[in-house]
Amino acid sequence: MKSLVVATAMISSGMFTGAARAQKPPLLPEKDVAALANELSGEIAKRNLEGIARFHRMRGSQGFHAAAELVAERARAYGLSDVAILQFPADGKIFYGTQRSRPAWEAEIGELWEIKKEEKSGSLAALGMTQGEVTSGPSTPLPSTSLRVNGINEKKIASYEAEPVVLAEDSEFPGVVTELVDVGEGTKESDYAGKEVKGKIVLVSAQPGAVQDLAVGKFGAAGILSYAQNQKTAWWGEDENLIRWGHLETFSANKTFAFMVSLKTARGFRERLAKGEKIALHAVVKAGQHAGNYEVVTATIPGADPKLKEEEIAFSCHLDHQRPGANDNASGCVTILEVARTLQKLINEGKLARPARTMRFIWPPEIEGTLALLNGKPEFPKRIKAVVHMDMVGGGQATKAVFHVTRGPMSLPSFVHDVAWAFAEFANEQSYKFAATGQAEYPLVTPEAGKSRCARSTRRTQWEATTTCIRIRRSGYRRFT
Repeated sequence: MKSLVVATAMISSGMFTGAARAQKPPLLPEKDVAALANELSGEIAKRNLEGIARFHRMRGSQGFHAAAELVAERARAYGLSDVAILQFPADGKIFYGTQRSRPAWEAEIGELWEIKKEEKSGSLAALGMTQGEVTSGPSTPLPSTSLRVNGINEKKIASYEAEPVVLAEDSEFPGVVTELVDVGEGTKESDYAGKEVKGKIVLVSAQPGAVQDLAVGKFGAAGILSYAQNQKTAWWGEDENLIRWGHLETFSANKTFAFMVSLKTARGFRERLAKGEKIALHAVVKAGQHAGNYEVVTATIPGADPKLKEEEIAFSCHLDHQRPGANDNASGCVTILEVARTLQKLINEGKLARPARTMRFIWPPEIEGTLALLNGKPEFPKRIKAVVHMDMVGGGQATKAVFHVTRGPMSLPSFVHDVAWAFAEFANEQSYKFAATGQAEYPLVTPEAGKSRCARSTRRTQWEATTTCIRIRRSGYRRFT
């Protein structure tokens, strides 16, 4: 990660320099690059990442608030100015620009159990249970992955407490005891032809939100069990144990619950159902929406120029995601936090000049938090002249990720894009030279960590609202953790 953090810090510093001079690192004096390379720490960033990744960071939730407080506390400890957690009401009624705010969503319990009797049984009645029986929770505490009560086995399939990603966002309802029915993708009426799904849980390959109105609203299903996969790539489906983040439609009138399972678990269910076996499930859910707030953490390094300090260069990311969400996007959050720490420390020590313009760091919920900020605080976009956005920058070979440095649209021409490109090329050159020979002027390797090289950067067009923006990210199919 250090090579990325160094390159990002160099981009930020390079934006504040005067005319480019002929020197090895682009735009910056070598002493400044050396100071950045020596101070920036991938280990500090990783420790902050470990803190953020402890929280299930859904919009408006206690987990998101805890993560926001952690970031704000670190920003204050690093000496940043104007540290604040801005709040914007989100109740499903207020609009920010063209986007309707989504109510906060919180979950306490989410468990899915398979029910079996010791002797083979083909009906819920034989298990002493009623089809579609609504439950508020297990009658007996369920502390382990299997339980036997009165000759009935309950095997735990999914637990929100252990792995929050298993409960789809915006799930509601207390739960149910019912049968499982395989409806394939579940997005077309033909998927339900000849199948009785009323009061049952449907097994689908699509995202829960894509089948919600059809399965629950039209055909009366009690809930959804999804094994939706990520975007198709060359490595799509390679690891059948992964569980994708799932979500229901926030404003659908057909409220329900949905659980997410791995491809391996789903294949097991499908094979058994295809052989005519009846599968009984016990879903326990305590979750729902409520009026809350979008929270946006922000901090600054004030500029030195009396006039230019009113202009800002912003660093952004997105703080929300399911636990652990280390790559997507705790990695981007801690990268800009480490950039802020390093620049502030070097400025305090007199090793770097204070920038002419103010540098602003922003940790919002993805997309909707940014829209709330830009519309709820219109003075912000008026001051911001350029943005460096960090999203999923912690991936590597294990996640089959490709590293991107993305410029803004051609309709917003700016020298900032060329600054980013120059520093990305510099980081590539130095990390490749070190990987190939073991020596480089600026190897960009943290002394505490390994020696993996920085991946190649690419340049492609991305529409990023109306502000000059550089977007730095690693894309890859394994975005589950």
